[in-house]
Amino acid sequence: MHPIVTLVAQRVALGVLLLFAASILIFVGTSILPGDVAQSILGQSATPEALANLRAELGMDQPPLTRYFTWLGGVLQGDLGTALTNGRDIAESLGSRLGNTLFLAFWAAVVAVPLAIFLGLLAVRYKDRWPDRLISAVTLTTISIPEFMIGYVLIYWVSIQMGWFSSVAIINDSMSLGQKLNAIAIPVMVLTLVVLAHMMRMTRAAILNVMQSAYIETAELKGLGMLRIIRKHAFPNAIAPIVNVVMLNLAYLVVGVVVVEVVFAYPGMGQYLVDHVSKRDVPVVQACGLIFAAVYIGLNLVADLVSILTNPRLRHPK
Repeated sequence: MHPIVTLVAQRVALGVLLLFAASILIFVGTSILPGDVAQSILGQSATPEALANLRAELGMDQPPLTRYFTWLGGVLQGDLGTALTNGRDIAESLGSRLGNTLFLAFWAAVVAVPLAIFLGLLAVRYKDRWPDRLISAVTLTTISIPEFMIGYVLIYWVSIQMGWFSSVAIINDSMSLGQKLNAIAIPVMVLTLVVLAHMMRMTRAAILNVMQSAYIETAELKGLGMLRIIRKHAFPNAIAPIVNVVMLNLAYLVVGVVVVEVVFAYPGMGQYLVDHVSKRDVPVVQACGLIFAAVYIGLNLVADLVSILTNPRLRHPK
């Protein structure tokens, strides 16, 4: 079998195994939370008989192992369960919420990824000069500030003082694309500032590492310009670590938007999760946790596969 096929199969199998392990951790973590689900639903005045009946209805009287495999079997069939607080199907409720989160993450990535790569290339071009120092200082400052603080500062200056965009990111299906983009403009700015530094510095470090290679010195001796050397020789050979860090940050854009969605009241999965955590709606928390884990593991798997496919020693074994 070709080495690249073997490695891809191993990575996919490892991804599935990690997702299975994540499902166990999610179920165990939500099961050992303090408090009683039935008590939180019925209230403190509920009778013992009512509590016992509700626990039996929810399956809480069954052994944990039985409840886990029942839940896992439903997930494998596309059934994420029913929300305890409103009785609605979780998969149906999460459909639009997941779409909103992916919409926000997509536009943040559209802005952040090209900008980070451009700034990384610019920092390499002017290494140890004022553009490099300025880019590094600004990006390190933004990554050091919590997301909610950046969000509140941008709300004050961009929305309140300048009046450019809305401070509340409310979107719905009746809005046009332009209206949706106007609504999510400030959250996109926040997410861009948060992930920009990591991607930019990794791009800079990867290209600088390649620039120390012998073939780069040969290109310089031939009289090629620095921009051409970076564009034609350094950047293509540094693409694997750059793709890895881009995928990790894309995973953060999907999984780590909880704080941003709460700050801007954005109707995404993060806001949905926080609302039901406060109500101790365990099935919703489990479903959201599993979806977040699947997205994170999936994007990391894509990064691994891209790194494998861009390795010429694997594509052309001797």
